[in-house]
Amino acid sequence: MHAGKYKATLVIAVLSIAGCSGPSTSPSGDVKSEPEKKEAPAAPVTAQKAFWEIYKSSYKWAPDSLPLSIEAKEVPGFTFEGGKAAAWEANFGSVARKEARKFTYSIVANPPDLVKGVSVGNAIPWGGPVKKALTFRTDDFKVDSDAAYKTGLEKAQTWLKDHPKAEITKFSLGADSRFPGPVWFIQWGTEKGGYFLIIDATTGKPLGK
Repeated sequence: MHAGKYKATLVIAVLSIAGCSGPSTSPSGDVKSEPEKKEAPAAPVTAQKAFWEIYKSSYKWAPDSLPLSIEAKEVPGFTFEGGKAAAWEANFGSVARKEARKFTYSIVANPPDLVKGVSVGNAIPWGGPVKKALTFRTDDFKVDSDAAYKTGLEKAQTWLKDHPKAEITKFSLGADSRFPGPVWFIQWGTEKGGYFLIIDATTGKPLGK
């Protein structure tokens, strides 16, 4: 085959491929645009979801840091339901630095207090764990907030029947020398007239009320 014919054939082949693979057009010649994908609305999350996001920031701050607590926080426009919250606040302590720090994870921004994602508070002096506020190992935190909520709801049924309007006023996890590992603290109503329950965060078993 002559070189001229070869070049002509090649040009035709390229044009043919381009014609087959090019974008489809409307009769007017405009390229069809795909519909925009709408971002799903922010939804409350469980404690473990927030905890592991926070842990990344805590580890960057102090590789030896260990958790002291994590607690559900209120965010306007969202309710605490099924053990899920729009924001969680956690405290970590570093023995090496002799400091503690507060970290918050929120699914939305709520200026000036909350930013979307993880926010880091100022480090404060910390003398180490005490009987009422011990650190705990991350692998002992096995029971997530939704599972603890379900157990708590079952145990509180009798009391809730007599107090149908009572709401959860405290939902937190921490470690105390009275217990073998981290525990969930769940409270409905006030401290004096409410219902308080403790659930093992490693086994999921209720430990008392």
